[in-house]
Amino acid sequence: MTTSITAVELKDKLTEKTKVCVIDVRRKADYEKSPETIEGAAWHDPEKIEEWSKALPNDQELVVFCVKGGSVSQSVANALQESHPGVRFLEGGILGWQDGQK
Repeated sequence: MTTSITAVELKDKLTEKTKVCVIDVRRKADYEKSPETIEGAAWHDPEKIEEWSKALPNDQELVVFCVKGGSVSQSVANALQESHPGVRFLEGGILGWQDGQK
């Protein structure tokens, strides 16, 4: 079972220049409908995780997010757990992140 990170915790890490790899795993339709993302985040199709997961850095903390921090990001984080122990998902997803930026 993966753990979560709050928007405040992630913002602190990014502000402190901590090595963290942020991955946008919203479904393609959700991403295309609203392509705004967290600065520095790379979008990866959650349905093609086997294609892109091997290229993720091993020397950085991984944080994944979807729209609301629900099943999509949690399932991706769980799938990445074996190759990247400690991967976390963003509580509240991109919507929670955006609310915290106001």
